[in-house]
Amino acid sequence: MKITNVEQFGGIVKNQRKKLGYTQKYICEVSGISTSYISDLENGKATIELGKAIYLANLLGIDLELNERG
Repeated sequence: MKITNVEQFGGIVKNQRKKLGYTQKYICEVSGISTSYISDLENGKATIELGKAIYLANLLGIDLELNERG
């Protein structure tokens, strides 16, 4: 799936979290990432930290791949 903005990325993270049956609080407890950060990410806030976003995606079983446009 091609992601072109933070809202799409946040929506994917949120959908996967819910699919797995996890609450934001549970993810906070497991990862040490604050619930406010998780909420901001899921709601498409543009000022998220990329490292945390990648870590959270991996924690939820989401693979990220970057491809050069051809």
